[in-house]
Amino acid sequence: KAQKMKFYDLAGSPNTRRVRIFMAEKNLDIPAVMVDMMKGENRTSKFLETKNSLGLLPVLELDDGSCIAESVAICRYLELQHPEPPLFGRDAREQAQVEMWNRRMEHEILLPAMHTFVHSHKMWDGRMEQIPAWADACRDKIRERYDWLDKELAGRDFVATADYTVADITAQCAVLLAKGVCDVRIADEQVNLAAWWERVATRSTARA
Repeated sequence: KAQKMKFYDLAGSPNTRRVRIFMAEKNLDIPAVMVDMMKGENRTSKFLETKNSLGLLPVLELDDGSCIAESVAICRYLELQHPEPPLFGRDAREQAQVEMWNRRMEHEILLPAMHTFVHSHKMWDGRMEQIPAWADACRDKIRERYDWLDKELAGRDFVATADYTVADITAQCAVLLAKGVCDVRIADEQVNLAAWWERVATRSTARA
């Protein structure tokens, strides 16, 4: 008998939040299995052998028991299975724009926010070598990229296309992380970025 699809989730993770918001936008109800990273549940031999050999989250377990890791890969799978509403673009040009902007949001904002978190937060103290100067440099990069994104958002509602897409989801998870654990906030003068944030943060799916 085929088992039902499961979503292996991690509380507080921007990458698992990306998939949760994506699923909510698609109106998908996939049962979640919460994994406690602090207790090492993601490092057990069973998890490493059957879910994700890297021990990272999120993981989507399909009906046949096979697993897909990496948040964007999971979102792509769900997009193909449930194409409406389209969150990766409607045609070749839009899909390329979404790919470009999603990658930019990952590399220019989300990754620096994650590095800031890991290298400055007490949660990671003793778990790995922290380099405070790197955290400071990453904070500065986020602030610079907020200025850049604020200018890019002039005259448009969303990051990649005229519609809300996975690029917006990635960006909102990045901004939330930067605000919550990196103490980097949208500046008063960044009015376009602030308007975009209000637009995405008030969506019914934002707290998924």
